[in-house]
Amino acid sequence: MIAAFFTSLWGRIWPWVAGAGAALVAALAIWQSGKSAGRQEAETEVMRRDQQAKREADAVANEVDRLDDDSLPDEFDRLHRARRR
Repeated sequence: MIAAFFTSLWGRIWPWVAGAGAALVAALAIWQSGKSAGRQEAETEVMRRDQQAKREADAVANEVDRLDDDSLPDEFDRLHRARRR
């Protein structure tokens, strides 16, 4: 009799338990997906900034290479004075 009661009760609530479990699994999957997307976005931003810094460094290196030996110290002094202001 008690077993029949629990069997009947389980028969009524198991769809709710299964639904709650499925909702929990779906929520965890969505959360993990968002976490992965955020990580990918951060990595992309870091790569973009690295590429920008490399382009700027290459531009500075090209500018220094274009300067002749006499104007290089003058350029350094000009930049040093500009930075101290």
